[in-house]
Amino acid sequence: METDHRFDPLFQAHHDQIYRYCVRRLGRTDAEDATAEVFAVAWRRLDEMPEGDAGKAWLYGVAYRVVGNQYRSRRRRGSLSSRLTQTGDPAAAVAGPESAGEFETLYAAIDRLSANDRELLRLSSWDGLTRAEIAKVLGIRENAVDQRLHRARSRLKNRLDQLDTGSSRPEPKEASA
Repeated sequence: METDHRFDPLFQAHHDQIYRYCVRRLGRTDAEDATAEVFAVAWRRLDEMPEGDAGKAWLYGVAYRVVGNQYRSRRRRGSLSSRLTQTGDPAAAVAGPESAGEFETLYAAIDRLSANDRELLRLSSWDGLTRAEIAKVLGIRENAVDQRLHRARSRLKNRLDQLDTGSSRPEPKEASA
């Protein structure tokens, strides 16, 4: 079957990257399910998937949407659990472990950024995607990636400076992209 011949190399080439992407955003508990869902979509839509590097960006785009669905599911479960028990903080159930050592300040600064800024920085720095791939994942133009990435990096630097100096003065809220 032709589909098997196209899917297997795709899976072998990108599974580990997509899994790591999902782990960073969801934690190990949900990452396997999310990764499986990404490749299930790829299997179903293999004929629509672009070839080469564009295919990698396409997979990251699918993973981005799957992770978003997971976050929404977590919020709904947390809200339901909170209503059922009438106690507890649903956000605590989805919070990841605190970072330690020299990365603590960086993680704290990243956490103070908007979700859009965090995603841009992660796709660029942690996942190593090109601006063209990031544009494909987020459904925006390449020049918008450049502009948003520049602004996100500036805001991250400001947050780091605030944390280093111990300033508690809040930064103005940036516009969501």
